[in-house]
Amino acid sequence: MAQDGAAHAGALPEGISSLLDTDLYKLTMQCCVLKYFPDIDVTYSFTNRTSHMKFTRSAFRWLQVQIDKLGNITLLPEELDYLRNNCVYLNEAYIHYLSTFKLYPRKQIKLTFQPENDTGSDEDLGDLDIHTEGLWVETILYEIPLLALVSEAYFKFCDRDWSYEGQVEKARDKALKLLENGCIFSEFGSRRRRDYHTQDLVLKGIMLASKDAEAKGLKGKISGTSNVHFAMKYGIPPVGTVAHEWFMGVAAITDNYEEANETALRYWIGTFGEGVLGIALTDTYGTPAFLRAFKKRIPPFTTAESGPAATTASVAAGSTIPATGTLGTTEPPIHAPIGDRREDGQDTPTYAQVFSGVRQDSGDPEGFIKTMREFYDTEGIKGTKVIVFSDSLNIELCLRYKKAAEAEGFQPTFGVGTFLTNDFARESTGQKSVPLNIVIKIASAGGRAAVKISDNIGKNTGDKATVAEVKRRLGYEEKEWAGGDERRRWGKEGE
Repeated sequence: MAQDGAAHAGALPEGISSLLDTDLYKLTMQCCVLKYFPDIDVTYSFTNRTSHMKFTRSAFRWLQVQIDKLGNITLLPEELDYLRNNCVYLNEAYIHYLSTFKLYPRKQIKLTFQPENDTGSDEDLGDLDIHTEGLWVETILYEIPLLALVSEAYFKFCDRDWSYEGQVEKARDKALKLLENGCIFSEFGSRRRRDYHTQDLVLKGIMLASKDAEAKGLKGKISGTSNVHFAMKYGIPPVGTVAHEWFMGVAAITDNYEEANETALRYWIGTFGEGVLGIALTDTYGTPAFLRAFKKRIPPFTTAESGPAATTASVAAGSTIPATGTLGTTEPPIHAPIGDRREDGQDTPTYAQVFSGVRQDSGDPEGFIKTMREFYDTEGIKGTKVIVFSDSLNIELCLRYKKAAEAEGFQPTFGVGTFLTNDFARESTGQKSVPLNIVIKIASAGGRAAVKISDNIGKNTGDKATVAEVKRRLGYEEKEWAGGDERRRWGKEGE
């Protein structure tokens, strides 16, 4: 049983014990939010796409305790030093902000339990709801730990017919198979991991595979992990750039969906500079709309002012690093020189030229490859660009997409998540122990609904009326991919 396996975890704590136990892109986005939107309020909503997988009241009570504990965590001096030395794109003003940062879950999170048949028993089954609200710059760090805790609660109390046995070996074998086939990949499994200990075991297996691959001279490479805490623990790079949340928040705040992609890209470069964290996420409002922005030229300076002015068109300005207390009233960019180019913008490159590649996260991956090949060719962009695949991958799909991407002249890389950190079989039957498919998405920003369209109708997120309105405004063509059934993304019981 899982509790037997848990005994082997030794002193490893349950729940979350570090603010770095999150994905890198939450930190990079928080850095941008602190700079451009430090006073914007947001809300987040929780969805269990596997709604037939119910929670017990005991799971709910444990989860509430763990959520409350998040308010006790602060970054340690050695964690701040790690960020300074290994994430040099995070400016010192942001690091200073993190040095005193803490969460306030008792004020910012409301967790509720809706039992199907309320008897008052700890074994009553029902659904969870999680509502998060507060300043964007603070609440942005809840998503990953909340999802990890929800998954841990389910497999601690509701589905205990599994064990940790063989997880290191399984991860090692999977990683070695990818490396033997020349794949470049990173571990992306924080949000839907079975628990902390499982992800730790998986990273141990991956590191063993990396050592084997190096000894054998294999061409494949492990590029890192999205989890900053585990990157620090295992001495591998933290990887990731941006999530849909950044584009969704910018669009909701400005209420300008027609320009939202470019505005988000402009602010991103205004924070980090050109050629830094250069993988663009294309599908928030459909890849076609994104590519219309991606081919535009970058203004000589990219900046915004604080407050309402942050939602208007950029203006030419520059600044030096301020103290954290005055960060919201400065004129960015901070440490983001755009280069010494003409003010008319004629000599500036396009976003597509300076970004090293794109990430594919919804819709048909092979169709996406062809779309991007046609785009780069039309724009006359030479050289090898990167495509990061990150949508529900396994070994077979990685090898398939690798072949297709390389045939079109791309360098494919892979972010492999749930397939690594939540791949278990039931001890009683040997059949698959299915992971939860859960998401937390920004639901509103600045008082307006925040929505995501994606390249697959199954991943539409947010207020339905706003989704329909945004599709109309953008001329979005509805797409449905045969492989996009979110309810059965990771299998079903009995398989």
